[in-house]
Amino acid sequence: MVAEAAAAERVVAELREACAAPPARLNDVAAAMEAEMRAGLREEGGSKIKMIISYVDNLPTGNEEGFFYALDLGGTNFRVLRVQLAGKEKRVAKRESKEVSIPPHLMSGNASELFGFIASALAKVIAEEGRNDVFQDKQRELGFTFSFPVRQTSIASGTLIKWTKAFSIDDAVGEDVVAELQMAMEKHGVDMRVSALINDTVGTLAAGRYNDEDVVIGVILGTGSNAAYVEEASAIPKFEGELPKSGNMVINTEWGNFYSSCLPITEYDQALDEESLNPGEQIFEKLISGMYLGEIVRRVLLKIASQSTLFGKVNHTKLKTRFILRTPDISAMHHDETPDLRVVAEKLADNLKIKDTSLETRKMVVEICDIVTSRSARLAAAGIVGILRKIGRAVPGDERRSVIAIDGGLFEHYPEFRQCLESTLVELLGEEASRSLVVKLTKDGSGLGAALIAAAHSQYQH
Repeated sequence: MVAEAAAAERVVAELREACAAPPARLNDVAAAMEAEMRAGLREEGGSKIKMIISYVDNLPTGNEEGFFYALDLGGTNFRVLRVQLAGKEKRVAKRESKEVSIPPHLMSGNASELFGFIASALAKVIAEEGRNDVFQDKQRELGFTFSFPVRQTSIASGTLIKWTKAFSIDDAVGEDVVAELQMAMEKHGVDMRVSALINDTVGTLAAGRYNDEDVVIGVILGTGSNAAYVEEASAIPKFEGELPKSGNMVINTEWGNFYSSCLPITEYDQALDEESLNPGEQIFEKLISGMYLGEIVRRVLLKIASQSTLFGKVNHTKLKTRFILRTPDISAMHHDETPDLRVVAEKLADNLKIKDTSLETRKMVVEICDIVTSRSARLAAAGIVGILRKIGRAVPGDERRSVIAIDGGLFEHYPEFRQCLESTLVELLGEEASRSLVVKLTKDGSGLGAALIAAAHSQYQH
């Protein structure tokens, strides 16, 4: 048994070394992130990260008033929100939300059917309002969160590059998704103007800014990962046309596709990437986001099982099933505080059919979860530091308060991840500079954030 344990310990030791993210390495990652950001702002296609100009040049201030709508389309359901904003005092006075399932045949049909279905749902929401005198002489305004790759051409127009997830509607590719929606709404008698097309990361930034004027970065750390931030419009060489009056521009970095030779990449990450639907792409996301953490841990456990009998006689079928371990499973094992690590035993038995493990073996599994999650949190922190340095925030001598709005289940529901992220920011920025830094959980950027951006870009703004 001693030899068995030694083989397993060797695998864990190698993993720890390969995942190591000491401050010096993380500073290199932050510097590489900043360099890629600058390259992406210089010219289209100049960088691994797209640095998409969002055309959002005004973020909500908290003074917005009136009714605004949001449409959040990003998966098999979409949501319609109606929000009543009541200025500085009352803020969000009322908020109603309706979720609608998209029939599967519409996800691979044609564009007019899908957008027609969405428009009819909007019509129903408006009908349920009853008489609303606010709109006697005003058009309703909508923020549209569309979580698919889009080439944006203005605040309220963008052409679909390609569908992802379960969608494949060929005649929509290359078309302006706002024009498609606008046309469908007219057909269904819906008098509504799409005043902003955004993605959920930009929405997170807006939802954060609405409640705190010092928010400068919005980050998603959930199934996927991305970041958006406020840039000076004059610092975007690729921006064509007149600079916005506000002098600012929100940039959607698409940092999930970031890659640098200084990233700590293991054999497990390489294998995961090669077997993925998009090999060679989204490398940063594959190291840090919730979709992949459980899968990395599974691959490590599989290697241990193939090199030792530490897990006893295991039927490898479950252990070889990709994505059978999910991040909530990892989180539950990582946070197991029972004296005999009962939660770990249950997760191993239920998910992987690994039964009768010793306490030592269960401790080793917790350690693997810790190594993989710490690397993820530390790299996410390095990415944030890269953005802060690019905009001259939270650096020595900068007294301004800098707030980072973060959404996503990985940050919200995984305390070890969150604590590690926050302590790494302090470690990289130093005690003094990090005093002015605040990290805030900011929820529902894709819904509330979209309505707030619609309000900030309303045609009735004085």
